[in-house]
Amino acid sequence: MSGSTKMKLFLSYLRFSFICVILLNCYASGQEMETMEQFFKSGHTNNWAVLVDTSRFWFNYRHVANVLSIYRSVKRLGIPDSQIILMIADDMACNPRNPRPATVFNNAHQHINVYGDDVEVDYRGYEVTVENFIRVLTGRLPPSTPRSKRLLTDDRSNVLVYMTGHGGDGFLKFQDAEEISNVELADAFQQMWQKRRYHEVFYMIDTCQAESMHQKFYSPNILAVASSRIGEDSLSHHNDNTLGVYIIDRYTYYALEFLEGVSPDSKKTMGQFLQACPRRQCISTVTVRTDLFQRDPDKVLITDFFGSVRKVELSNNYIQLDNIPLTIFPSQTCDGDACEKDKGNEKRIQRGPRMQYADPFPVDSYIKGVSVSDNSRH
Repeated sequence: MSGSTKMKLFLSYLRFSFICVILLNCYASGQEMETMEQFFKSGHTNNWAVLVDTSRFWFNYRHVANVLSIYRSVKRLGIPDSQIILMIADDMACNPRNPRPATVFNNAHQHINVYGDDVEVDYRGYEVTVENFIRVLTGRLPPSTPRSKRLLTDDRSNVLVYMTGHGGDGFLKFQDAEEISNVELADAFQQMWQKRRYHEVFYMIDTCQAESMHQKFYSPNILAVASSRIGEDSLSHHNDNTLGVYIIDRYTYYALEFLEGVSPDSKKTMGQFLQACPRRQCISTVTVRTDLFQRDPDKVLITDFFGSVRKVELSNNYIQLDNIPLTIFPSQTCDGDACEKDKGNEKRIQRGPRMQYADPFPVDSYIKGVSVSDNSRH
């Protein structure tokens, strides 16, 4: 092979390598842009959960197990207790009929005590009412209500609302004493939307004729799933002979089975979750409503509702923060190195705001003063 031929081959090789490098850079840039779009497309910055069991009495043990199972899952996936409103109508863990006090199990093999050691119940017993539930959603609570009982959401909050209990066509019973209708629930979500109290809502209900509870929804950005159609019962899964009652409902059992395979960095989607309990397993028809939801459930991560993964953007670039001086007014003071003279206009400038602790409120003196004034009156 002559020298000129070798040179031509060498130049062809260089040209081919150069083209390959350009194509790889274009592909990497495209992948980076796609990653950035995926990163920001969910649009929410925080997650909240409202978990409600509406049933009392020992024979409704399974409803308490249902709600505690979902509670355990969302906590494991990152939603803290401060952002979970847990409403339980009866205390099965301390019921005299419970042969294992301080425990609630969702499986006859008793693998998992869903009551655990750190359950924080926000509304219990007779506090679980239709009025309190609607007040929690809409934020119309008395000023004396503690923060732990408030749903402090905003227009960037994704909210999971889970309900379980006994229901019928168009209603869900609360403690066999009252009921919430599907119209009242739809209006509560509309109030939330008008008051900018959510970005997206995932509504999940396990009860008989559950489909009827989301039929009246008309507010945007709501994704809903129900354990049964109108005219169908939502059945329990299995019983525990030791307890003498059914301990979990079918739909929640298979939903929990799916969630147990989800990790905080999971890529599983809401579309997959909505198919977690086919009719052959649930023995009822799970219904889904997606017409109000703006995104494709198959492209929505399940952690957008069941987790609380903080979105962090990493950067290798340095950001230079200039020390901008602030003009000090005559009423302000500064000490030592915090001040210097500007030779141009002789104004005193301060490098930054001076920080100091405020004096504590003199509680002891105030109490003594009140006591003295009260004694002088007598």
